[in-house]
Amino acid sequence: MKALVYFGPRDVRVVEMPDAKIEQSTDVLVKITTTNICGSDLHMYEGRTDMESGKILGHENMGRVVEVGKAVAQIKVGDMVCLPFNIGCGHCQNCESGLTGFCLTLNPGFAGAAYGFAGMGPFSGGQAEYLRVPHGDFNCLKLPEDAIEKENDYVMLSDIFPTGYHATELAGVKPGDSVVIYGAGPVGLMAAHSASIKGASKIMVVDNHPDRLKLAEEFGAIPIDFSKGSAVEQVLELTNGKGADKGCECVGYQCCDKHGKEHSNITMNELVQAVKATGSIGVVGVFVPKDPKSKEELQKEGHMDFDFGQFWMKGQRIATGQANVKAYNRQLSTLISVGKARPSLIVSHELSLDEAPNAYKHFDARDKGWTKVLLKPEMITAKK
Repeated sequence: MKALVYFGPRDVRVVEMPDAKIEQSTDVLVKITTTNICGSDLHMYEGRTDMESGKILGHENMGRVVEVGKAVAQIKVGDMVCLPFNIGCGHCQNCESGLTGFCLTLNPGFAGAAYGFAGMGPFSGGQAEYLRVPHGDFNCLKLPEDAIEKENDYVMLSDIFPTGYHATELAGVKPGDSVVIYGAGPVGLMAAHSASIKGASKIMVVDNHPDRLKLAEEFGAIPIDFSKGSAVEQVLELTNGKGADKGCECVGYQCCDKHGKEHSNITMNELVQAVKATGSIGVVGVFVPKDPKSKEELQKEGHMDFDFGQFWMKGQRIATGQANVKAYNRQLSTLISVGKARPSLIVSHELSLDEAPNAYKHFDARDKGWTKVLLKPEMITAKK
């Protein structure tokens, strides 16, 4: 089968790989119809992780079931399914508690497993023609009858829509709240969409890419361009000096200042300033325990210079971590089906799998207009 394979920093290629196949009786084999490039894929693409050469990338996957193992009871051949990026066994303490992003059995020695991701187990990614899904009955979300019609919406249930929603859950967003979101990438935009769905009264999105800020406006948010002035001051002005009720961090450790220089603590410290006293902050941007290629000495060890004193004095709360996708994907699927959520608004490119290496280059460079890239393994020619 064709697959996009990581060979080293900024070296990904579409090559022939052994076909994915059923290995356990609980497995499901999916023919991939859409697989997305995620912002967290760029951490590996840029060589900022210990990703091993020869691994297939891709953790935002959707497709049609073509084969099921003998022990699979609920998922059938022909079903259209979306696959949470985190893989759960379904029976460990964390999975039984709904914490499927922190499965205790599938990646021994670490709480959590995922497709095609550094440090998250031996599982191949889905930027390929086929994908093996372990524990298929548990990990496959069977989609409604409009799955093909709304495929570009439903594929977002694999990661970014639940992750954006998770940011608002971690922050405790409630109807009437004002919310500031750092990052207008795909996850930040989904956090804005989620805050709107939850009834937030004012949503402010901080970034410096005009095309992404324009999309934030389409989701009902107020764009804040930090290249034109202090984001904190703009938030305070918009909230009569009080600060936002809730804040969401949707950037992660590679956040940059207005000059494009990385400072891993910028978004966290600005959120402490921009969120009101007693407010809450949800952090879904990726922060890593080791980043040896960072130019910051603290960040090399996964540390940061955090303004804990101000955080403590303001009585704020922070909650962190990757989304437990299965906690949200079924309900969010219903919102898509009835037309109350449309995450596909952020899609900028639909490309064939063969075009993936070039797409990575553009997405990594944050080129104008490259907001969200969907790869279609069945597509022969590009469609934009």
